[in-house]
Amino acid sequence: MIKTERLTKHYGTIHALSEVDLEVAPGEILGFLGPNGAGKSTTLRILSGYLPPTSGKASINGLDLMNESLAARRCTGYLPENFVAPSELRVSEYLRFRAALKGLSRKQVPAEVQRVAKHLGLEPRLRQPFSALSKGFRQRVGLADALLGDPPALLLDEPFSGLDPLQREEFRTILKNLAAAGKAILFSSHVLPEVEEIATRVLILHQGRSKAVGTLEDLQSHLHEKAKLCVRLSEAGTKAHEVLAAAAQELDFSFEEQNDKSFLIELNDHSHRSDLFQRLAAAKLPVIEFRELRPDLDQLFRSLVEETAT
Repeated sequence: MIKTERLTKHYGTIHALSEVDLEVAPGEILGFLGPNGAGKSTTLRILSGYLPPTSGKASINGLDLMNESLAARRCTGYLPENFVAPSELRVSEYLRFRAALKGLSRKQVPAEVQRVAKHLGLEPRLRQPFSALSKGFRQRVGLADALLGDPPALLLDEPFSGLDPLQREEFRTILKNLAAAGKAILFSSHVLPEVEEIATRVLILHQGRSKAVGTLEDLQSHLHEKAKLCVRLSEAGTKAHEVLAAAAQELDFSFEEQNDKSFLIELNDHSHRSDLFQRLAAAKLPVIEFRELRPDLDQLFRSLVEETAT
């Protein structure tokens, strides 16, 4: 498990983090979102043991990072943003070196390097120098480094940065498999569709503060209390307007015609959706489409950031 309580980091008068709480359970992927300077990398560096917090608590697998730092770091795999390795080292040499640094015995190292290489499809690249690898395979080497020793928690800083669509798809699958195997994964990203695709929950950070946390559905409901519906009929006209106008007064909603057969409806009460559908059916207005319009992660993110700026 990855956990922080009121985590705070100051650089002089600059407040990089202010009382951030987060929790990632085994098998969960928490997507960490925020604009540049929001405090994402600072949080990950504190959790990796690289930076001390100004105040607050942080723990990995129940181990406090201030009082049990070494034990906590042994439970953590960290992939920094823009991961690099010595260009002249072969992949196998680099991974053996890193495995030894992490405390694996001489007998354990070869088997552990083979394990992570097989898991990430790196076996054909083990004899290649790091400088000969593509961006996608360099990221895999960084993730292999993070997985050495089989830590229960993974911290990934912008893992999709610079990857092409195929590489992003492959990396996405790898992270889903790791979560399915019980890893607690916290990753930051600017690629909002990637977060929307794989994150179990989302935490949005802005100006060092947590603005929202929860599943995408939770955030959509919280930020958009009114239900917006797209209703498309096989036929419209005067009758449709009359039925909707009468229903709007009783069910407390507004509507706007998008074209001759489609209407945008904004309900003040989510529970009135079924009542509206029944009204349309009773009036014998054939409904082709009746769906709720929910904001995607990009819209939610913009809404929160703009709300802070006003």
